[in-house]
Amino acid sequence: MIVINLDVMLAKRKMSLTELSQEVGVTIANLSILKNGKAKAIRFSTLEAICQALDCQPGDILEYKSEL
Repeated sequence: MIVINLDVMLAKRKMSLTELSQEVGVTIANLSILKNGKAKAIRFSTLEAICQALDCQPGDILEYKSEL
């Protein structure tokens, strides 16, 4: 299972979803879907823009957890 830690990174950077949306150019609705773990996929370009805006690595946002 892939866990999305976008909310954790937003809190660490003291940034709101609205601010991230404006900086990355992705709608708040789409970021919310990602943040809530409802997304089925993410484009590398979107992931790159989020990482650039939050000054982090993809592994800070995406985490694999075994379902065992």
